[in-house]
Amino acid sequence: MAAEASLATAQRSLGDPGISYPLWPPLTAGCPRTSTDDVSYPVEVDYAYDRADPALFSTGGGVGRGSGLDRWAPLLPPLAAPGLAEGGTPLIELEPGVFIKDESRNPTWSHKDRLNRCTTSAAVAVGAPGIVVASSGNHGASAAAYAARAGLRCVVIAGPELPPAVDTFLNAYGAVVLPVPWEARWPLMRQVVERTGLHPVSNLTTTHTGHAFGPEGYKSIAYEIHLELGVPAAVFVPTGYGELLYGVWKGFTELRRLGLTDRLPRMVACEPAAAAPLAQAVRKGLPAAQVTVEPTEAYSIVSPVSGYRGVVAVRDSGGRALELTDDQLAAAHGELARAGLWTELSSAAGLAGLRALGVGAGAQAEAEVVADAADFDGPVVCLATSSGFKDRGVGARTTEVITPEWEVVCRRLRAAGIRD
Repeated sequence: MAAEASLATAQRSLGDPGISYPLWPPLTAGCPRTSTDDVSYPVEVDYAYDRADPALFSTGGGVGRGSGLDRWAPLLPPLAAPGLAEGGTPLIELEPGVFIKDESRNPTWSHKDRLNRCTTSAAVAVGAPGIVVASSGNHGASAAAYAARAGLRCVVIAGPELPPAVDTFLNAYGAVVLPVPWEARWPLMRQVVERTGLHPVSNLTTTHTGHAFGPEGYKSIAYEIHLELGVPAAVFVPTGYGELLYGVWKGFTELRRLGLTDRLPRMVACEPAAAAPLAQAVRKGLPAAQVTVEPTEAYSIVSPVSGYRGVVAVRDSGGRALELTDDQLAAAHGELARAGLWTELSSAAGLAGLRALGVGAGAQAEAEVVADAADFDGPVVCLATSSGFKDRGVGARTTEVITPEWEVVCRRLRAAGIRD
């Protein structure tokens, strides 16, 4: 029923919006007419917007539509794969005017569940025997879960430092896990696609395009924020390839297109300074960039390449791309934990970006960027993308076992500032 409700009509090139392609098959390697050897341009899904019912976005608009992404089925690609009640994550007010959209509440504890409901649906619709993904974290874990739910095989091509907790997660879902050197992941994935017929649900191209249907799932984040808060002044997004950034941006532009709002948020990309290709692309006026990756603990969002989607979101929204140090990420990670939110370090990049612009009690901005933050004329939302479960080292005990004598206990309490 959800699949039949989709209003999706075609795939449209972001390299040249005047170029469109049929909806099927999904173009998993970007736009063939505008892409070059150096830059790959993504495609996105287009819809019959004139047939969309604005009541979909009313408070009671989800009644009878099911849970998860099924509520938004008219403005998503056909949802041919069963869901796991993804979406509907809480919006938590961290302090007045600052909200955290906690994506760790999704079924596999990350935002990637929204994307993989859509990409796995594409695999089901084209009759693929399974899916393949290059990932060492959230994307792979989510893809494995949705493949299992749909009765498909899943191959996860991971990096050499696959976190033990994520490895356990993947194997629990029955995925075939292939840890290889970082530089081998994408070439190997292309081989797997060509030789096995598995459907690719992550990137195949030189600069990032990813799956055409994936970012469509992220639009639902914008829909949910709008239902609860309206349109914020800005959205701060942990950014690797820019799919999440673009998907949320597209969701808000659709709301304006449907006449449900007359304003749009500024989109702020929050990248680790160890590799910030989107920031470089924006700075140099390029559609995408490639950079050298330095060491960082933010493994989920560190990438040597960016994609054109991120440039579009930052440029068209009047936003910016921030480069954040591991110390800034750690400070935001600690702040979230003290507020009761245990996130992955990479997931704290949204709040770290807000603080870097001089907003809030934990602000760490330099003088020249504070004026930029003062331009916000309403609440801001920071996306927290995934659970702390996904961090490296999770599972190793860090707390020393003690004897229960009061003197020993008292020393531990006093060290924490608790007095007897």
